[in-house]
Formats: sequence, structure tokens, C-alpha cells
Amino acid sequence: MEQLQNSTEIEKTNSKREVNTRNPLKPTPAFIGASWMALFIGTISFCVGLWNADMELNEKGYYFTILLFGLFSVISVQKSVRDRSEGLPMTELYYGLSWFATIASLVLLIIGLWNAEMFLSEKGFYGMSFALSVFAAIAVQKNTRDAKLIDDKISKL
Repeated sequence: MEQLQNSTEIEKTNSKREVNTRNPLKPTPAFIGASWMALFIGTISFCVGLWNADMELNEKGYYFTILLFGLFSVISVQKSVRDRSEGLPMTELYYGLSWFATIASLVLLIIGLWNAEMFLSEKGFYGMSFALSVFAAIAVQKNTRDAKLIDDKISKL
């Protein structure tokens, strides 16, 4: 009798799991939210730092442009790498240019910070907020693409 009761409990547990099963490849809402939050924190911190910085307007524009260039280029790299891994058509030119743009944005930021007349703590702040923004942009783009891919597969069923 006890075995029968245990098997009934196992069946109930299994049926509950089937109803609440989520695709393990789909990003969780917590990870999506954390990625967006990191992108906003990094980007806003970088911009607030520029706003409060004691530097010429053209220098502020340089750093802001590098931030935008870096964000765009890493999203482009993430997309091109993902397209290649999924077997989607990708030209070598676009793939190479996206990597070149990413490396160029990092090199330009490093050169600008190296030659800037600011405290090391300020240089570190800009470097770290740039790194946070760039990493978060990659995560946001990946989450968006993963969620869309899974939603498309579900809608086809």
C-alpha cells in the first residue's frame, strides 16, 4: 500500500513539472533585467561622469562618441559571431569590420585615457564604466536574440 501511495505522489510531481517546464535555453527574466540594468548603469555613469568632468567640450564629445562606437561595434560582433555559429550567411568583410570596429573603439579609449590630464581614479572610472556598458550591451543583445528565437520556435509549433 505504501508503494502505491509513493508512486501516486511521483506521478503528481511529474505532472506538475510538465506544466511548469520552461525552456532552459530561454534567458530568465532576472538575467534579462540584470543585463538591462547593467547597461543603463554603465552608460549613465559614463555620461554623468562626462557631464561633471572638467574638460573641454570637444574632449567630452570624443569620449561620448567612443562610448557609442563601442556599444554599436560589440553588438555587431555578437551578431556576426552568432550568425556564423548558426550557419546564417555572413560576409567575411562584415565579420572583419565588426571586429576591427570593436578593437578600434577599445584602442581609441585607451589612447584617449592615457593622454588625458586626469587623476588615475577618473581614468579608471571611465574605463570600468565603458567595460560594464560594452559587456552589458552584448548580454542584452544575446538575451533579445535568444528570447526571439525560442518564441519563434514555439509559435511554429
